[in-house]
Amino acid sequence: MAAVVELPPVTLSLPSEWKAKDSPSSSISTPAPRKLLATGPAYFAHIRRTVHKRTIEEDEAAEAEEEAKRRAALGDSSENGADDLGVGDEEETPDLSLLDPKEWKKQDHYKVLGLSKFRYRATPEQIKIAHRKKVLKHHPDKKAGSGDSNDDAFFKCIQKAMDILTHPEKRRQFDSVDPYYVDLEESDPTPKKEWSSEKFFKTMGPIFAREGRFSRKQPVPELGGPDATKEEVEGFYDFWYNFDSWRSFEYLDKEINEGSDSRDDKRYTEKKNKSERARRKKEDTTRLRLLVDATLAIDPRIKRIKQEEKEAREAKKKAKSGVASGTQTPTQIAQEEAKKKEEEAKAKEEAEQAAKLEAKKAKAAAANAAKKARRAQRATEEGV
Repeated sequence: MAAVVELPPVTLSLPSEWKAKDSPSSSISTPAPRKLLATGPAYFAHIRRTVHKRTIEEDEAAEAEEEAKRRAALGDSSENGADDLGVGDEEETPDLSLLDPKEWKKQDHYKVLGLSKFRYRATPEQIKIAHRKKVLKHHPDKKAGSGDSNDDAFFKCIQKAMDILTHPEKRRQFDSVDPYYVDLEESDPTPKKEWSSEKFFKTMGPIFAREGRFSRKQPVPELGGPDATKEEVEGFYDFWYNFDSWRSFEYLDKEINEGSDSRDDKRYTEKKNKSERARRKKEDTTRLRLLVDATLAIDPRIKRIKQEEKEAREAKKKAKSGVASGTQTPTQIAQEEAKKKEEEAKAKEEAEQAAKLEAKKAKAAAANAAKKARRAQRATEEGV
């Protein structure tokens, strides 16, 4: 913790030729003490060197090493060629060079920038690195005279991918209909009763983890394993039956014809887009609900939990029948003895309270009798 040092005020003597009439104020305020807090980069560097017992040179070297590790973790590339973890270096397939910039809605923008292995997990810094590499490789100026007439078109695709993935709302819309995951959704297997427990968790766990990226509520509960408790299993299915998805389908909206000034045409297109978004949203909700239903139907843990509850009920029933037949377990006998002692203590306490009440009544009766006797005596004396 930083120490607070109080410094005494210092008053400087004024020159003898100085006159107050030339000053905006005819008087000088009285000096007051001020508290200075030791802080700032230099102070913290001093504390760091003191704690780690380093010299200035050793501390600077250690900080430089930490900075290099941080850049490597972020996938950043420094001026001295630090490792960028292969961001944007994946192999370009032949179909990329044939992409038409006008068909940008049908393109995989992560693949265009070489971020297929990162996809929605790609950080803004990684996107910038990938874009810089692609620009250096495919800029039209670098390809001048090469005879590749379509490279300019691919460069436009790169710029469009950068525009979408660096815009939060546009990227969110694209992630909602990411073609890579759409293909996975269409190829997802339907849960089957004949699956083994191992196959069930190995198959369905990754599917729900993938679907969880659309949840507004985070973190998303995992499917878990075969030994999950009843509370964990119920919590998992409660979450998915009340799933709140941010997934939208604006990205697939039909574009309004360029140059069209017809308001009716624009209204019709907007109405059609809104209807299509609602339809796709409904279909996605239904798809997810059917997936949860099918998973719940064959979840091996449900059968285990029901069996455990059945055994618990039977044990409880057996224990009750044991009490009725007089064959009690040691636990039941101990419970009966504790209950008996409690009843005896309660009866004793009630008897003591009753005795106290009777004594109190007797004392009150004696006091009343004495009072009546005194009154009678006074009446007799007055009669005489």
